[in-house]
Amino acid sequence: MIGDGDSLAVVKTRHWLERIVIGLNLCPFAAAPYRADRILYAVSDEAALEGIYQAFLATLQDLLSSDPHQQETALLILAGGLASFDDYLDALAVFEGALAEAGLEGLVQLASFHPHYRFEGANDDDPANYTNRSPLPMFHLIREDGLAAALESYPQPELIPERNIRRLRELGLDGIAELLNRP
Repeated sequence: MIGDGDSLAVVKTRHWLERIVIGLNLCPFAAAPYRADRILYAVSDEAALEGIYQAFLATLQDLLSSDPHQQETALLILAGGLASFDDYLDALAVFEGALAEAGLEGLVQLASFHPHYRFEGANDDDPANYTNRSPLPMFHLIREDGLAAALESYPQPELIPERNIRRLRELGLDGIAELLNRP
């Protein structure tokens, strides 16, 4: 596992965060930890699920043992594995099960991002899929207490997904591609 903030995987991820997640305000809570450099970027080159699982556990441990004011959230970026969206979803279920078994439900939440993310029932070319499409497969480990505090001060957070879908569909695939291809 690499913790290197200058790796190509992290550079691509930061570009995506700047252009899509923060730039389009898809997650109104992402800008603050990003700008304050409170995101733990962990990169795994592992291809096999067992290696990726070990990287997940190490990232989880690093996040939970850190000061939340230093590392508010973590992104486990997969530079070498889970290219298949179906395989990724299988791993997500395993990781969510591991959190439950460890008694971490309510403490850590997983958000899922993948280059081929597709909502159930959506067409592959639906721009709405880009709410969860990332340059590389990744798992976002979120401290629940920080998320709960952010949600309390945000009006109608339940409308965020609907707003994001509308925004991305209005932008369209060409508009999304233009944002992603800007230097």
